Amino acid sequence: MRKALDSAAGNPTQLMAEAKRDAQAASARLQLDGLRMERWLAGKASEPATLEVLAKASPVARGDAATNLCDAILSAAKQSHAFGGAVPSLVVLIDAQGKSIGRNGTNIGRDEDFAGVYAGLKASLATGQSGSDVWAKAERTDQYLASYAPVRNEQGKVVGAIAAGFTLNDELSRVSDATTGRALRLVTPQGNNLQIVANSAAGSETLNAAINGDAKETVKGALMAGRVGAQQVSDTIVAAAVIEGFGDGKRAAVVSARPASLLENVNGLILPGIFGVTLLGLVLVVVGGWLLGNYITQPIAVLEEGLLAILNGQADKRFQLDHPDLGGLAFRIDQLLNQLMGIEEDTTDDEGRVSKAPTASNFTDAMSVDDRRGEALDAAALQQLANEPADQYYARIYREYIAAKRQIGEATDHITEQTFRQRIQSMEQEASQKFGKPVRYRVQLRGREVTLLAIPLG
Repeated sequence: MRKALDSAAGNPTQLMAEAKRDAQAASARLQLDGLRMERWLAGKASEPATLEVLAKASPVARGDAATNLCDAILSAAKQSHAFGGAVPSLVVLIDAQGKSIGRNGTNIGRDEDFAGVYAGLKASLATGQSGSDVWAKAERTDQYLASYAPVRNEQGKVVGAIAAGFTLNDELSRVSDATTGRALRLVTPQGNNLQIVANSAAGSETLNAAINGDAKETVKGALMAGRVGAQQVSDTIVAAAVIEGFGDGKRAAVVSARPASLLENVNGLILPGIFGVTLLGLVLVVVGGWLLGNYITQPIAVLEEGLLAILNGQADKRFQLDHPDLGGLAFRIDQLLNQLMGIEEDTTDDEGRVSKAPTASNFTDAMSVDDRRGEALDAAALQQLANEPADQYYARIYREYIAAKRQIGEATDHITEQTFRQRIQSMEQEASQKFGKPVRYRVQLRGREVTLLAIPLG
């Protein structure tokens, strides 16, 4: 059982494939969230109010208007259902040179060079294409999943951009809940090493250590080659998938962790079950043995004690044993004792009524038969009896015999029609030889006795 469970729960090929799918699913969800924000921002970028802010002559007036615009965009994002309840933490208006004009909720942070730091945004301003990227710079305290959309003037020229960003840790936790339900990390290359820029709420110390440890080359290979990789590290399978379309396409990768077995402790699962079943079996054996012992040994002990009492001189000792299997044996022992000791058996019931069974071994030996000629029948009755079909005759006489027996209170359950017919036919043959002519019988009730009268025919 343990080997079968290990094989089913720890199939390396299957678990590796599932770990890769986990990483790909998380990567695809991040791309989808970025694309949703891009499209929504593109709608805001085409609104006249956005161009009005960029057209203001004074830098101060343009900055104040940009802050108000970003606050309005953030308020609209909170009311929108496009992001599944998520709300951006950053909204910033950027000019054509890639510098910030103003952001939500504050007057500081103006004239920052975003395009100089993030190549993806610079390319978007140059091409006029919206995009998404991972903005993670420790020196700038940036940690956003950012999306941006260019702003065009009436002539179609790119004059700026609107950018919005979700906090990376919150976004990664939402992605984990929506996909794998397990630990996720967002990593970016940093020289020869990897930098963990975001963590999901689900923690995994093994995953953190593996990213720049045993699984480092696998994760770097996924980033550099733009593919999905997986590797088992201790009891965890680490998988990495690059987030395609973000920045230059090799900016970040999602790293997921999955147990190397579907069952954390096979022995912990098997042993309690085995011990539980064994214990239950022992309990059932003990209970069954006790019940069977009481069912058999107790009545045998009663018989043994009673026979010992008779041997010790208690001649009137008899058994009153009500038992479905041994009750009949006790009754026969009582009969044997009565015969050996010359004591007549008491055949009365609790109310004093006589209940004596026939002394014959079966009902055919106890049938009262009168082979003398019955009372004379007139010619018509005799002819009717002779002409009665055999099957009808035997069925009728059987019914009359049973009815007469029941009338005097005798048991008839042991008398079958087939046995009764065979006995009557045998009696008819014997009587026919005696009278020299065919004979049929009639049932007659004489007091407390049922007899069969022979009626010669012809």
